[in-house]
Amino acid sequence: MPINPDAVGTTSEAVEGSWTSKDCLLYALGVGAGMMDPIGFELEFTTENSQDVTQRVLPTFAVVAGGGAGGGGGALRAVGPFNPAMVVHGEQAVELQSPLPVEGRISSVTTVTGIYDKGSGAVIALEAVASDASTGKAMFTTRSSLFIRGEGGFGGDRGPSGKAEPPSRSPDHEVTYQTRTDQALLYRLSGDRNPLHSDPKFAAMGGFEKPILHGLCTYGFTGRALLHTLCRSDPERFVSMSGRFSKPVFPGEPLTVSMWELGDGEAFFRTATPAGIVIDGGQCRYKTEG
Repeated sequence: MPINPDAVGTTSEAVEGSWTSKDCLLYALGVGAGMMDPIGFELEFTTENSQDVTQRVLPTFAVVAGGGAGGGGGALRAVGPFNPAMVVHGEQAVELQSPLPVEGRISSVTTVTGIYDKGSGAVIALEAVASDASTGKAMFTTRSSLFIRGEGGFGGDRGPSGKAEPPSRSPDHEVTYQTRTDQALLYRLSGDRNPLHSDPKFAAMGGFEKPILHGLCTYGFTGRALLHTLCRSDPERFVSMSGRFSKPVFPGEPLTVSMWELGDGEAFFRTATPAGIVIDGGQCRYKTEG
């Protein structure tokens, strides 16, 4: 059964999810927190019982909080069946209404906002709105797109084109983080058990020489760089970030995040490995005062 373009507008049932302090700690480790200096660095994100340190949550935890805001639920099922080995993450955005709590319970609704025919594949755009399950207060919104290789050619709209470009000057900041060779094995414990990131045989089925790093793991590393550099390590200042995944990352590769401050709490960013740019079109919003 091919991709169903009529699934645009499909909204999932409300899905509840929750997380604990441990989930936040595990996610932080999965995106490299504490690697630069295990004793004292990022203790507020990697420990819950350090003296005079209050645990806080990395803003990008929103992409996995409560099971990834429902994971698409019934909305994604309406798109039709597809081979998960042929799926790669296209774009990701997160917008926070307030800093994430160390423990929480949300109700999320996911909507298919677009299905695009790229010829060589199909792009599925999703938006998930998560609210506090007890109060109904909005907590965060995530927007993502999935590129499904081999599912194009159904005659649909090609969708929006073009991307934001950085200013024609050197970046204002650059931060390099080293990923571990087992980074994907650690990150997968936050919920994404797709064997594309762990099983060499499955990765080969998808055309990769070895398992690749989760796009959202690269996204989390990037979010840490933005948080520490632009937001003074304060999640209260972090408002949103978005970017497009342009190239796979292999565990063990270094990630360099380049940032251009645009003024008024806005910045452009991109992330690269020695092999090239892996997240481009990056845009971040943050509070300059807090």
